[in-house]
Amino acid sequence: MKKTFREIFISRCTGVAKKHKWLRGAVLVYMTAVLSVYHAGVKITANGKRYSCAVLLLLFSVVGSSFASTESLDRQNGPVSVSEDGVVLAAEQEINTEEVASIEADEESLENYDDVALLEEEELDTYTLEEILENNSTYREMVENETEGSQEADYSSYDFDEDDWRLILINKQHSIPDDYAFPLGTITGNMQCDERILEDLLAMMQAAKNDGVDLVICSPYRDYNRQTYLFNRKINRYMEAGMSYMDAYKTASMTVTSPNASEHRIGLAIDFYSSTYKNLNAGFADTDTGKWLAEHSYEYGFILRYPEGKEYITGIEYEPWHFRYVGIEAATVITQKGITLEEFWEDL
Repeated sequence: MKKTFREIFISRCTGVAKKHKWLRGAVLVYMTAVLSVYHAGVKITANGKRYSCAVLLLLFSVVGSSFASTESLDRQNGPVSVSEDGVVLAAEQEINTEEVASIEADEESLENYDDVALLEEEELDTYTLEEILENNSTYREMVENETEGSQEADYSSYDFDEDDWRLILINKQHSIPDDYAFPLGTITGNMQCDERILEDLLAMMQAAKNDGVDLVICSPYRDYNRQTYLFNRKINRYMEAGMSYMDAYKTASMTVTSPNASEHRIGLAIDFYSSTYKNLNAGFADTDTGKWLAEHSYEYGFILRYPEGKEYITGIEYEPWHFRYVGIEAATVITQKGITLEEFWEDL
C-alpha cells in the first residue's frame, strides 16, 4: 500500500532524531508545525461545503445589519429609496408651500431682504447722492459739470471689442475668471464698486435728482464671503420649508446668484431703491424711481440686467432694481433693441 504524506514525513523526521539525538527537540517542534498545517488543509478540503455555507452566513449577517440601519433611517425620516448606483437617498419631505410663500413674501420687504439684512448685520448703511457727494469733493465737482446723458447718440454701427472689461458676461454658464482683477473704488463709507464706473454712476444719480427722482444705492460690490453667505442662507431657508437641497439650490439661484456667477463680485452691478419705496420687488418698476431708471439708465452706461419676460435667457427672476454697467455704447444698443446682455453677446 502506498504510504501517505503523513507517514513518510514522520518516518523521515524519526530517522533524523535517532541519528542526531541533540536535534530531537527541534525536530519535534518542526513536525508539530508541519502536521498542524497538513491536517488543517485536509479538514478544509473534506468539509469545503460546510465552510462555504459559513462564509455565506457571515455575508448575510453583514448585509442584514446594513438593512437594519436603513430601516432605522426609514423610521426616523420616512421612506428611503436607493438609486441605480446603490446610494441610499434621503427621504423627500413634503414641502410646506405656505412656509415657502411666507419666505418669499417676507423677503419682498426691504427690512427682510437678503442684501439689506446683511448690510444691517455688518453695520453698513445705504447712501443717497447727497451723502455720497458730501464725502467726495472730487466727484461733487464732476457731477456738477457733467449731468447730461447721451440718449441721442447712435451706436448701431459701433465696433464693440469682445475683450472690453465693460462687456464681460457673468452668469450661471460663465463664471468669474480666476484671474479677473479690477480697481476697487470707494463710493462712500463701506460701499465700493469698480472704480471705473464711479463717474457715470454719480452722474446718473445727479441727473435723477435734477428730475426730482431720488436714487439710493442699496447693494454694490460684494466679496466672495458675503455673496456665499447670501446664497447659502437662501438655500437653508427653502430647505427649512421642506425642499430637498437640489430643489432649494435651484429655487435660490433664481433670486440670488451663486458666488462665482455674481456680477456684484466684479463691482459692475448696483442695486437701487427709493427713499419712498423701500421694497425690492416687482412693484419697484411702477415707482417714479423705477420708471426713471428703466428710461434713462442706459444714457449713463447701465442696463436693466434681468428684465421681465427674459427669465428663460438670464436664468434670474425679474429684478427691476438690479442694474449692470456695460458702458454707454453697449447700454444704448441693448436698451434700444430690448435685448439682454446674453443676446447682445450672441451678436458680437
